[in-house]
Amino acid sequence: MEITVTGPEEYGNEAYRKLFTEVMSELGKAVTLEKANLFLDPAGPLFVFSVVLRSRPESKRLADATSIRTEGKEVHITITDENYAPEILSALWKQYGRTRVEQQTRFDIKIDEGDDDLIRELPIASGEDAKQEIVGALWRTLPEGIKARHNISEGRIITIAATEEIVTDEIKEKAMRIHNEVKGDVDV
Repeated sequence: MEITVTGPEEYGNEAYRKLFTEVMSELGKAVTLEKANLFLDPAGPLFVFSVVLRSRPESKRLADATSIRTEGKEVHITITDENYAPEILSALWKQYGRTRVEQQTRFDIKIDEGDDDLIRELPIASGEDAKQEIVGALWRTLPEGIKARHNISEGRIITIAATEEIVTDEIKEKAMRIHNEVKGDVDV
């Protein structure tokens, strides 16, 4: 991930670069980011973080994270992307109830009298949920006490402006300028 940090002091910029990288890695979000532009003005206080995601967050269906086969009246599901395992079980329990859904192993599930086509189309994650996870991760990288926030989201770019004060039009404009700079030659 390419990270640009703009701030009043070199040591603080490097420390924030390291903090940002560590938090994103710990939360499993570093792999989803292509680029980050961090603007630091602690005296303001104003922090504007703008990130470019590697791909546009998309909604996921159960078929996107599993292998599905039907044998008689049973539908067998093998989870191929374990990141979605909790969502898969939750969606199946909601659709069929816990008595008809049997988790045979960590990644193998059997459903009695399931509808193969319906199962394939069950939603397990929305693009908006994915964006909110990134926003939550970004919030964790902000200093404590910085509670007034303004978010901008456009395609693969998410920008957050944060301050202790009221989010003024001037702050929103600054955030939009940084957002547009990051946007530059990125295919949104």
